[in-house]
Amino acid sequence: MDFINQIATAVDDFLWGVPMIIILLGTHIFMTARTKFMQRKTLKAIKLSVTKDPETAGDISPFQALTTALASTIGTGNIIGVGTAIALGGAGAVLWCWLTGVFGIATKYAESLIAVKYRVKSKDGKMQGGAMYAIERGMNMKWLAVLFALFAALASFGIGCSVQTNAISNIMNNTFNSDGSLQIQLFGYDISLVSLIAGLIVAVSVALVIFGGIQSISTVCEKLVPFMAIMYVVGCIVILCFNADVLWEAICVIVKSAFSIKALGGGLMGTGIMMAARFGVARGLFSNESGMGSAPIVASAAQSRNSVRQAMISSTGTFWDTVVVCLMTGIVIVSSCIKNPDIDASTIDGDKLTSAAFAQIPVIGTPILVVGIVLFAFSTILGWSYYGERCIEYLFGKKGVKPYKFIFVLILIIAPITALDLVWTLSDIFNGLMAIPNVIAVIALSPVIVKETNYYMYGNRLEEFDKTPIPTINK
Repeated sequence: MDFINQIATAVDDFLWGVPMIIILLGTHIFMTARTKFMQRKTLKAIKLSVTKDPETAGDISPFQALTTALASTIGTGNIIGVGTAIALGGAGAVLWCWLTGVFGIATKYAESLIAVKYRVKSKDGKMQGGAMYAIERGMNMKWLAVLFALFAALASFGIGCSVQTNAISNIMNNTFNSDGSLQIQLFGYDISLVSLIAGLIVAVSVALVIFGGIQSISTVCEKLVPFMAIMYVVGCIVILCFNADVLWEAICVIVKSAFSIKALGGGLMGTGIMMAARFGVARGLFSNESGMGSAPIVASAAQSRNSVRQAMISSTGTFWDTVVVCLMTGIVIVSSCIKNPDIDASTIDGDKLTSAAFAQIPVIGTPILVVGIVLFAFSTILGWSYYGERCIEYLFGKKGVKPYKFIFVLILIIAPITALDLVWTLSDIFNGLMAIPNVIAVIALSPVIVKETNYYMYGNRLEEFDKTPIPTINK
């Protein structure tokens, strides 16, 4: 097992190192140029996201599609991951993370556009889409489509299931069983009773939602995501008010350390531009999932009159996830470190920096963070369950959906009481592997993306209906 762990870690370090940064960030910049910096249409896209389009083909509203996608992307990475990036790369990592989000909006737009354009219908009228259909129909490369669906389905069991329920159980155990006294013997092992109960509650709650299909998942996400995001952002704003006298200094530190040629003493000033860029870009890429091909799966189910309209709405997911939430988290941590010298980014573990910052809010600060992490993790489980379900249906047809859901729920029960080091590593690997076919599709189909963008977005035809028939498949 140690040998397997070592191999997996080596593959993970390579995959999510310089190669993946070059591939994803390069795609972000390429698509920004090809779409003539479509990010300038973000305000228009936000307005469209809350505009219903009921007279069009689709299973859920555009806003439900967006919130379901946000459910899987706004997660523990936005809270804990930003702190880790600052601890490893200094305050400058915040700026690089933010810039990655800005450019990533174009890739999220592009991958969602082709997912909607090449979507299909099942015999019962349900929409099916995502990178696998864009690759198969747009590029005629079935084998590459199968690889994407396989990697995405495997990733759903890891990053979208086991690691999230494990995070919830750990938080509950640390909160209600900090002394470790509540334990039981199970199969010869000491198991935390709190972790076991947390896993069962999560599994039952998720099962009640996911067996209801995309309408059930999107309905829950539509209500849960805005609530949890607003709650977390309000907490950030309160802390920023506490730190108002050092906010400008914090912003200056972030910008200065992002472009410093060499290390400036560690801590907030970090280890130079290379390390700040490496950890900031990596966290931005991993946080918003732009280029991974996950969010377009649910975008394909949305009611939309043309592919560009829904792609614009989907692109706002990266805006909210990284440009807003990650940036606020970063400024909160940096300003808190300046305001309170005891919060030292060079000595405190990255995953504890956000906790230390929220602890500044008397009484309710820590509970807000705990509830936020639990809700973020729970919503991520819901979003990824749908991604995995669609990929399984692509691979095996409808007969594979129910077994997938049962396995998914079973993992939710088991994960809180098992070691997850290898699972985390494998999840990272599958996330990276699913990005590769998706990026290939985005670049290969960029002429289609440009044509659609010029016609609908820049031709002021966003209200026009695309009359192209949506094919029906027999799976």
